[in-house]
Amino acid sequence: MKTVRIWRAAATALVSVAVGAGLAYAKLPPMDDAAKAKAEEAKAKAAESAKKAREAEEKAMDRVVERYKKEKGPKEAAAAPVAAKKQK
Repeated sequence: MKTVRIWRAAATALVSVAVGAGLAYAKLPPMDDAAKAKAEEAKAKAAESAKKAREAEEKAMDRVVERYKKEKGPKEAAAAPVAAKKQK
């Protein structure tokens, strides 16, 4: 009885693998013009969004640098690299 179950399970697994392999190698149909236009539009939106995010990040970095310069003052900010060189 147990050998019949094992062979049945093995056959089921083999069929499942064969079907899965067939699905994995299946090709999708080519996109039509409307789908291509929509994909290009989405790509352009993503690029614009990334550009805006980068600009916002750069502005934030500039604000941090300006605040650092105000709080530390030009003397301390300029002296810090010199102190680091002396330690070497």
